[in-house]
Amino acid sequence: MWLSRRFKFCPSCGAEVRYQVPADDNRERATCPSCASIHYENPINVVGTLPIWEGAGGGVQVLLCRRAIEPRLGKWTLPAGFLELGETTEQGALRETDEEAGAHIELGPLYGLMNVVKAGQIHLFYRARLLSTTFNPGPETLEARLFHEHELPWDEIAFHTVRDTLRHFFADWHAGQGFPLHCGDISY
Repeated sequence: MWLSRRFKFCPSCGAEVRYQVPADDNRERATCPSCASIHYENPINVVGTLPIWEGAGGGVQVLLCRRAIEPRLGKWTLPAGFLELGETTEQGALRETDEEAGAHIELGPLYGLMNVVKAGQIHLFYRARLLSTTFNPGPETLEARLFHEHELPWDEIAFHTVRDTLRHFFADWHAGQGFPLHCGDISY
């Protein structure tokens, strides 16, 4: 999804909007010539988790989902999706993990925050501890499975934000110094 104007008609009165710079503003907004409403177009939040399974021998695996929908049908991703109105980012991440992977997790701290400016999105990933290795993927997922680092299908990862999150995680894991919050911008 590339940046585009989302409003054609005023959500308040139904009249056709015009894109213009309102008084005391510095960017074009969807403005209604009929009711004088100004409508702001803001980034969409994508929330998800980085579900981890720590084996008895000290190894670690991450849970990925193979997408059953476009975009990136058949590619691997972390369980994530759009934040719904009325939920916190944590609630959204838990819901998406359940919907996409059917995984039982204990949610950890925020781990990745990435601005995807050209797509008008902000991606937030929370670290999560898997409580079980039994998964029940929903209709948006073809398959949910665990991967060791050396097994990761790097060429089949669906999104730059997922690839970056996985790279940060394994670098932090090997460094053994904890898991700081990683913030960045994705440009392509």
